[in-house]
Amino acid sequence: MLQTMRSRGQIFMIVMAVIFVGIFVFGESSGLLGRGPVTTSTVVAKVNGEEILATEWLRAVEARAQQVQEQRGQQLSLDDRRELEQQVFDELVTSVALRQEIARRGITVTDDEIRQVAAASPPPELAQNPELQTDGQFDPQKYRRFLSSPAARQQGILQYLESYYRTEIPRQKLLTQVATEAYASDARLWQLWQDQRDSAQVSFVALRPDAAAAASMAVSDAELKAYYDTHQKQLERPGRAVLSLVSIPRVVTAADSAAARDRAARLRAEIAGGAKFEDVAQRESADSVSARQGGDLGRGGRNRFVPPFEAAAYALAPGQLSEPVLTQFGYHVIRVDSRAGDTLALRHILVPIGQSDSSAARTDRRADSLANATASAEDPKKFDAAVRRFGLRPVRVTAFENEPLSFAGQPVPSVSAWAFSGVAVGESSELYDAPNAYYLARLDSLTKGGTPTFAQARAEVRELVVREKQVQALLPRARQLAQAARGGSLEAAAAAQGLTVERTPLFSRVDLVPGLGQYNEAVGAAFSVPQGQIAGPVAARDAVYVLRVDRRVAADKGAWQAQKSAQRQQVTPALRQARVRDFLADLRASAKVDDRREAVRAAQRRQSAT
Repeated sequence: MLQTMRSRGQIFMIVMAVIFVGIFVFGESSGLLGRGPVTTSTVVAKVNGEEILATEWLRAVEARAQQVQEQRGQQLSLDDRRELEQQVFDELVTSVALRQEIARRGITVTDDEIRQVAAASPPPELAQNPELQTDGQFDPQKYRRFLSSPAARQQGILQYLESYYRTEIPRQKLLTQVATEAYASDARLWQLWQDQRDSAQVSFVALRPDAAAAASMAVSDAELKAYYDTHQKQLERPGRAVLSLVSIPRVVTAADSAAARDRAARLRAEIAGGAKFEDVAQRESADSVSARQGGDLGRGGRNRFVPPFEAAAYALAPGQLSEPVLTQFGYHVIRVDSRAGDTLALRHILVPIGQSDSSAARTDRRADSLANATASAEDPKKFDAAVRRFGLRPVRVTAFENEPLSFAGQPVPSVSAWAFSGVAVGESSELYDAPNAYYLARLDSLTKGGTPTFAQARAEVRELVVREKQVQALLPRARQLAQAARGGSLEAAAAAQGLTVERTPLFSRVDLVPGLGQYNEAVGAAFSVPQGQIAGPVAARDAVYVLRVDRRVAADKGAWQAQKSAQRQQVTPALRQARVRDFLADLRASAKVDDRREAVRAAQRRQSAT
């Protein structure tokens, strides 16, 4: 086994491929940047004054992108890459902030701690390495033998483990301190029990603003400005890009569908003739994730798959092959490996329905000609001339920063990320390839994200102010209704005003209640007044309510006491995880972050243009 490790160097390659956040500190060029304005000393961010180098960030992004591409079996779109860039950036910022907090608290790690933890608990990428497993499970003895072998030192594993645990152990100590601060007291457990098991049933009247009257309501500039000044945080919005988009669809014919079914039938016949399902799936299936596992879709119950697939799967006996099954993804050949009740272990081979080679070639040639005609042009007229020449009709679409674009119910890859990558207004994109079509876009306008100016937000602010004023204007009528209901009945009072009484089913504090909503003042009122009494007026975001509590069912305290210990065991891990998440979010929010990514991206664009 050790000789195999020495010759292949597998563990070393895995360690180097999976780069952990917190040890991305390098002093030399990554080779990703090349010559230009971005250098090994270029800073991508400062966190409380501590620098994060652009090389750290770009290397981490590249490592993560390679890992995800291997998992998916396909190239990443610009949208995918932008999302990875954001994830890695956030992790690096959090890592620096954690390191600073560790130093502030004086948390340290000894050499003995590193040796003990490294010997007993390997990093995930080592534990998952097949060379250190027996029957698919991590084997501690193989791991310890490897650590004591010359190969571990020669491949740099020991040095890597020391570096990793010198960072990881203090981090775990800090997070353990934070997590243990979360304690599930009896009062907290009882509150959680009540929230889910106290129930109420109410009759209510909802007074809602008149949407038609909103347009004519008078609102002064002073009111709008005052609202804007006090609600700027809530008015923050993502960047917005308006684009002209053209597509060249990959038209699939009935003959293409028939060809895909014939291919699926041939694969089924090959397996029925003695070929291993797993081998055929690895070779032929378009589902790259399951194909690597021989078509394995795991073990589970119902409602995992789309209805046609699931119906076919549950109709099979273990070991039986399905005929080709059509879903929106293509044709499937399915085999159930085992069944226990509604739990199936199964495999499949996916044959997508695509264009024939000749049809695809014609579409490709047309798309390439369109791309050559625009050639990432900066002159918007060149885009117009090209789409006219090819008889295409551009559509106006709006993309939002950090959100993939979709059009006509289909995802449009990369266009949104391209629009916010620093390109100039009027510039045309590259040609982007999707399973259903080729896409090409022109950037027509770009509005940066953040807090809009008062002029930009004026229409939205007016809508919010009007709704607030309308809700407040309903309060006098609601008070009259509530007073009349208290003197008689809610039904009679409502009828006198031409209003309708609605009734809810029993609901808890955490339910979404028809007509009332969720987690709002009206739901809270249902649990704050005695049964039979009138509550109101209750002003919520979009309505004013007058309600009567018709029924109240209290949670069973005896039942709670009987299960309290089990509840604490169940709740405590979630509370601790929530405490850690809140701590990390607070740490990130309180850090002073000087984000220079846009400057780095701009420098890279200038660099690539030279």
